Amino acid sequence: MGGICSRKRDQQVVEDGLRRGVSGRYSRCASTKWLGAASRSMSNHGAGRGSCPSLMELCIYKIREDIHKYSSFSILPRDISQQIFTELVDSHRLTDVYLEAFRDCALQDVCLGDYPGVHDGWMDVISSQGSSLLSVDLSGSHVTDNGLRFLKDCSNLQALSLDYCDQFSDHGLKSISGLSSLTSLSIRKSSKITADGMRALSNLVNLEKLNLERCSGVHGGFLHLKGLRRLESLNVGCCKCVVDSDMKAISGLTNLKELQISNSCITDLGITYLRALQKLTALDLEGCNITAQCLESISALATLQCLNLNRCGLSDDGFEKLSGLKCLKRLCLAFNNITDACLVHLKGLTNLEYLNLDSCKIDDEGLANLTGLILLKGLELSDTEVGSKGLCCLSGLNKLENLNLSFTFVTDSGLKKLSGLTSLKSLNLDARQITDAGLANLTSLSGLLKLDLFGARISDSGTAYLRHFKNLRSLEICGGGLTDAGVKNIKDIVSLTQLNLSQNGNLTDKTLELLSGLTALRSLNVSNSRITNEGLQYLKPLKNLLTLSLESCKVTASEIKKLQLTDLPNLVSFRPE
Repeated sequence: MGGICSRKRDQQVVEDGLRRGVSGRYSRCASTKWLGAASRSMSNHGAGRGSCPSLMELCIYKIREDIHKYSSFSILPRDISQQIFTELVDSHRLTDVYLEAFRDCALQDVCLGDYPGVHDGWMDVISSQGSSLLSVDLSGSHVTDNGLRFLKDCSNLQALSLDYCDQFSDHGLKSISGLSSLTSLSIRKSSKITADGMRALSNLVNLEKLNLERCSGVHGGFLHLKGLRRLESLNVGCCKCVVDSDMKAISGLTNLKELQISNSCITDLGITYLRALQKLTALDLEGCNITAQCLESISALATLQCLNLNRCGLSDDGFEKLSGLKCLKRLCLAFNNITDACLVHLKGLTNLEYLNLDSCKIDDEGLANLTGLILLKGLELSDTEVGSKGLCCLSGLNKLENLNLSFTFVTDSGLKKLSGLTSLKSLNLDARQITDAGLANLTSLSGLLKLDLFGARISDSGTAYLRHFKNLRSLEICGGGLTDAGVKNIKDIVSLTQLNLSQNGNLTDKTLELLSGLTALRSLNVSNSRITNEGLQYLKPLKNLLTLSLESCKVTASEIKKLQLTDLPNLVSFRPE
């Protein structure tokens, strides 16, 4: 939900724009499973409302505030020091000085993905956790080969993430080659890792998951993986250096279940080597230069459950060969030259739960082939020639939870045919031809959690229908001509966590006042409006707000920063910045 809300129809997702280095906490200690919840509740104490915090939460919060008074937490039980560490990271208060207090604390999880200022100087303290350390995330840090050598004594380390770290090289990999307990290793987008450096991975015999996405120098190094018999997941997506011979090198990894080779230089020949991977359940070939010939090789993978063929330039030829993949649950065919004729071959894939036909050349007639896919939960029809007539073919898909009809020819009247899809949780209707009347036809879908009306001609009076969606968590009405009067009908949808009202140029500070009661909001976008610095005061109750976008408004970054420091402790991203 960007500031100007622009939509580009034929555009690949740029992974760099996403939050990087975020990993789940990895711990064998059951008492740490509630760390996240504890941290969130502690950050709300300043509001003076809500449920009473536990004594432990109050203690952790007090220690965080007085962190400068303590020089060591090593005498505390590990669970307590772990909670203190996590709280300091979450609140962005961990510094070089405060880190020293955690030396020899036997921490299990050091999750510093994208944390600012992490460098080699931190590694001595991190490594002091010794055999207790199970998980380390240093994604986006400035750690070098010198820093990685400190990890060699952390013999029980099971998960290591070094995504987007561009300061270490093959020598750094050699430093961690002795960590034989590693089950998960991620080093995405590291241009300094070469085929020779991958030799160090041959010792990681317990590795189950390896992520080398966007590593541009790994061609030829896959022969060093042949001994990793436990490897189940391999990601070499967006590695233009990867070619057919690399697929031959990994064909002996017969325990592989997930393989991502998207946007590589693999051809039909490379796909033939994958026939040996008879346990493969997920295969991602998006953007690869393949033809209909490779579909025969893919058809031999009888256990396949997820197949991504987006942007492969395929036509209708050869898809009859996939009709035998009875285990298939997810199939992505977006941005290919397929027509209604291709959909005929999908009729037998009755276990499908997700189907992506974005930007394919299909229309209402083709949708008739989907009526038997009664297990479908997700269906992407964006940028197709589907219109209102074809929606009757979807009326029997009563398990459908996510439906994307953006940039189609569907009109208000066609939306009546969706009234029986009571399982729908997410509906995308980005289209100029949808108006208030169309919204009125959706009022039976009370279970909707997400509604996207980007570009729809929704007026102030039309927002009255939104009151029927009591469970709505995400709402987007961009450029719909709303005024403050229309926002009055949104202010009572207290379940909302994401709200995008950008490009409604008549919204004023009154809108922020009306939204001040939506305390569950985590993301708010009111860009391209008439909001001013004076209106920011109304955002103070929104303690859960993580992202705020007020681009092209009469708002300054300095005033938002003041608000962040005094009243919005969880705000991590804002525009203007």
